[in-house]
Amino acid sequence: MAPRCKTVERQNVSVRAGYSQAPLAKKLGVKGGHLVALVGAPQTWRIPELEPSVKLRRDLRGKPHVVIAFVRSRSDLRQWSSRLLKALGPDASLWLVWPRKAGGHVSDVTEQLLRDELLPTGLVDTKVAALDHDWSGLRFVWRREHRASMVQQRPKR
Repeated sequence: MAPRCKTVERQNVSVRAGYSQAPLAKKLGVKGGHLVALVGAPQTWRIPELEPSVKLRRDLRGKPHVVIAFVRSRSDLRQWSSRLLKALGPDASLWLVWPRKAGGHVSDVTEQLLRDELLPTGLVDTKVAALDHDWSGLRFVWRREHRASMVQQRPKR
């Protein structure tokens, strides 16, 4: 088992949170040329060591490859879910991020709540991760059969 990594600076995201030795960008699936949407992220929250060609936005405009949405409560999730789903392209991923109880935070958001709310929409969860001392994340993507129908429904250019 790999040794636990400690958070070096509380104000910024740890490069390696929890047990994983992977840099956060790799853990999140962020690659060069990607557009990443940070929705509801604290102003000080960062993804260290991003490639220069990665573009970050704090909204859902454009066609993000990776959406990272910070939800602090069940009501936040319900408020944002329809907009998040509309912004999510067939090959994009959605990270729903909530306050970590292990970090001493209180929230009514759990992995099970996220699954209960999003699996019926055609998404499937593929990964869970501690993003830093304060935030946990669950990654969702469209089910394969749903992706295929989304591509077929796209208007021809």
